[in-house]
Amino acid sequence: MDPLGAPSQFVDVDTLPSWGNSCEDQLNASEIAAETYQEETIRSPFLYNKDINGKVVLWKGDVALLNCTAIVNTSNESLTDKNPVSESIFMLAGPDLKEDLQKLRGCRTGEAKLTKGFNLAARFIIHTVGPKYKSRYRTAAESSLYSCYRNVLQLAKEQSMSSVGFCVINSAKRGYPLEDATHIALRTVRRFLEIHGETLEKVVFAVSELEEATYQKLLPLYFPRSLKEESRSLPCLPADIGNAEGEPVVPERQIRISEKPGAPEDNQEEEDEGLGVDLSFIGSHAFARMEGDIDKQRRLILQGQLSEAALQKQHQRNYNRWLCQARSEDLSDIASLKALYQTGVDNCGRTVMVVVGRNIPVTLIDMDKALLYFIHVMDHIAVKEYVLVYFHTLTSEYNHLDSDFLKKLYDVVDVKYKRNLKAVYFVHPTFRSKVSTWFFTTFSVSGLKDKIHHVDSLHQLFSAISPEQIDFPPFVLEYDARENGPYYTSYLPSPDL
Repeated sequence: MDPLGAPSQFVDVDTLPSWGNSCEDQLNASEIAAETYQEETIRSPFLYNKDINGKVVLWKGDVALLNCTAIVNTSNESLTDKNPVSESIFMLAGPDLKEDLQKLRGCRTGEAKLTKGFNLAARFIIHTVGPKYKSRYRTAAESSLYSCYRNVLQLAKEQSMSSVGFCVINSAKRGYPLEDATHIALRTVRRFLEIHGETLEKVVFAVSELEEATYQKLLPLYFPRSLKEESRSLPCLPADIGNAEGEPVVPERQIRISEKPGAPEDNQEEEDEGLGVDLSFIGSHAFARMEGDIDKQRRLILQGQLSEAALQKQHQRNYNRWLCQARSEDLSDIASLKALYQTGVDNCGRTVMVVVGRNIPVTLIDMDKALLYFIHVMDHIAVKEYVLVYFHTLTSEYNHLDSDFLKKLYDVVDVKYKRNLKAVYFVHPTFRSKVSTWFFTTFSVSGLKDKIHHVDSLHQLFSAISPEQIDFPPFVLEYDARENGPYYTSYLPSPDL
């Protein structure tokens, strides 16, 4: 309790500027030209909406200090997590909160449970448990995190709450990549406000200094403050923008009902000819792209009725969306790993690209950003013939790229990557990596097996690429000298040259 006459440490959400008010000059300019702009521009699935923007607040500060109807606490299944958000809430709420939590008997991942706010300015605390993130279970993690935000909002609606203060539903132990989590948070709140906006007056995103930049970057995608910002943000939307409620879409789990099962759809081709607008960069699933029955398209492909040109055009649109995102994204953290770089040319004059496996901490980085960085670096390289040198030297299980990621990369990249890739030199392979490579090139992708060359020593590599044309990581040279003898030094140029 604050001493009599002392200023309160709590912050009234009504005094905080809304997201919409942070771009007033653009709003005014956009409203003047709105009618013309709408006619000439493809609209985003997240339309500029002044009323919705007025309900959203981005605030750098401690969520426990917000004076609103309810704040959100991110915790673990036993509701005893000691993360900075929880510790601040417990400290300010007082000892009664712990007693109240014991009555809840924990909380499952994705659920939301309610307690009083006790000594907080907020009347209630909504406790939720975010998922533990593992890249191989990414789909499940996305669905669970969506459930966290959705269930919090639903609980607020059921309890007739007027304002909710969100912390970032994550913690260091949970390990969810911040940018991916922010996409889910923003789109879930946006879709909820579109449908149930009349039930909430304010939604505050309370972020730390480290989280603020990510929210500042992504908020315009889901809450554009002008028509111009809406258009500018459109190409940067991720592939999966969720369904009508923001929930992640898994195409394999969708059930499609045909009005007349088995009946031919003769008029479909005529109807499709009138759809000249390219919406492929909005999303990769049926809802976002407003495309026809995907099962029918796959059936046509199997029957050979969908032309090769149409397939190539569809793939090119998808790749262009990735390329656009790669050029706009901050990939400096991936670049700093020095896992992919251009060096010299091989004996045939083709560009040599080096991949250092040991420099790829698969479990610690966002692999989608790694894919974006690969596209960013390779797009101009792949227009001509090139070769890849992959150093598998001294890698551990934490450096191994799984087959799902490699298959995704192979499916996403443009046809020029595959056509102009002439060889992959797999340096210092292990027996396990040879077996994995054989299975991957045999059953997952086609046309790659004959380009793979396993190279047990640098001596073998030098028969295709001169040593002065490759920038070697020092540990590769040391390992090869230890395993195969220091003969490689005879290939290296003299320091006097």
